Amino acid sequence: MLTEPTIDKLHSLHLGAMAAAWTTQREDPKIHELDFDSRFGMIVDAEHISRDNKRLARALREAKLRIANACIEDIDYPPKRELDRALMRQLGTGAWIASHANVIITGATGTGKSYVACALAQQACRSGRRALYRRMPRLLEELALAHADGTYTRLLGRLAKIDVLVLDDWGLAPLRDQERRDMLEIFDDRHALRSAILTSQLPVEKWHDYVADPTIADALLDRVVHNAHRIKLKGPSRRKPDPGSTT
Repeated sequence: MLTEPTIDKLHSLHLGAMAAAWTTQREDPKIHELDFDSRFGMIVDAEHISRDNKRLARALREAKLRIANACIEDIDYPPKRELDRALMRQLGTGAWIASHANVIITGATGTGKSYVACALAQQACRSGRRALYRRMPRLLEELALAHADGTYTRLLGRLAKIDVLVLDDWGLAPLRDQERRDMLEIFDDRHALRSAILTSQLPVEKWHDYVADPTIADALLDRVVHNAHRIKLKGPSRRKPDPGSTT
């Protein structure tokens, strides 16, 4: 049997993992103990797994997560943290994304807000969704540049297509007038269509004052807070030297 032409055809069809799996099978003297359906199923599984891995790697590259290796399986739950394990299991299913809800994570600096946010975003990527991480100062800079070079509408369009938008360090510095309007535009595009994760040192009760403009604050917070799952992290800073976990 001529195998080289078949291998070449598999590669031309971009089925490299199938070609590799078939080659591996042919080199295994015990493979003939399996029937054809089982062997073919193993080859197809190899291609499916390869494509899933490539898709996930691409999604994680595009997400640009601050903590690339964050995952919900590695989150720990010491009593002082008061992190609800049941809520995290629920969020891990991704149902909140399907219902276009948001997640708000608050707590003092060093309590692991960014890690939990990145872990949820990574889980979203694993389930086939698109995520994007931005610190608020960086996003505001991008929006200002987009206003200046005429790409503002295009940037809003790209952000609107992201399934899970992670905004880290919300409330870090006062918003200027244009920035308030920009944030309202972003969340107006996403309301009831896409999800977001926001982390902040400010408790949600102070967000209205942070936005400052009462009219924009009402509209913005209605879109952000109304349908949000809230996580309040407590306990000492996890950035201090500690023999335990830092997640």
